[in-house]
Amino acid sequence: MLMSTQANRYALQLLDARAQAEMMPPLSGQSPLTITDSYDIAKSIMDIRIAQGETLIGRKIGFTNRKIWSKYGVAEPIRSPIWTPLFDTTVRFTDDNRGLQSLFGAVQPRLGPELVFKLSQAPAPDASIEQLADCIEWMAHAFEIVACPFPEWKFEITDAIAAFGLHGSLIVGEPRVLSAASRRNLGEVLANASLSLSCGDELRYAGFGSDVLGSPLHALWHLHQLLKMQTQFPMLGAGEIVTTGTWADVCPIKPGETWTSAFSGVSLPGLTISFV
Repeated sequence: MLMSTQANRYALQLLDARAQAEMMPPLSGQSPLTITDSYDIAKSIMDIRIAQGETLIGRKIGFTNRKIWSKYGVAEPIRSPIWTPLFDTTVRFTDDNRGLQSLFGAVQPRLGPELVFKLSQAPAPDASIEQLADCIEWMAHAFEIVACPFPEWKFEITDAIAAFGLHGSLIVGEPRVLSAASRRNLGEVLANASLSLSCGDELRYAGFGSDVLGSPLHALWHLHQLLKMQTQFPMLGAGEIVTTGTWADVCPIKPGETWTSAFSGVSLPGLTISFV
């Protein structure tokens, strides 16, 4: 078990590396870390950021796409999702599903196409998946810029949890309010939807909602279940946004590129974001 002073020390190291846009050695190479240790570091980071004036507005779920698990991890591949708190300072909404985004300060940035939910009410602790869907106010497409402070994107799952879940920033498209009818079969609709991702005129990646733990709704369910065991963190609450994981492997991005996404099988507009 990690001592609170050590968790705070690691938290400050990660916050400093982020502020300076610098890389650092993986924490797992400094001392053995358990997943519980890493969430203790994440809790320390959350407390520090709130004390500094940032506002907790939701959660980011990562590594929900089973197809990419084998590509990450050094000693052993990633085999389960992770999550991290989301703050107001790293989330913004687009105008007309188009935007311009600076990559300044983003270390080894990559792009992941995601689906975001906003909760209208807090789910009951024992809520079924259907009851969880009834708690969703709207959904939206988003691009997450992920950033990795560890050289060559080499890390263990414990490092990823501690390092902000590799979250850099989130660019959210136009929200679509859900009707009672659309909530009833939301999981199935999203599982059967597909997404394409292009850079300029070149198709780079394609993915399916079913790749995200079977459906983005199932990813939200997984987080809800996990939080019941992590009593140091608050449960999901009304007004929170939750980004549910990438539909395709995250891909390197650089200034001067314009990336565009498009959906099939679900009524959501794509995004067009230019990076500078």
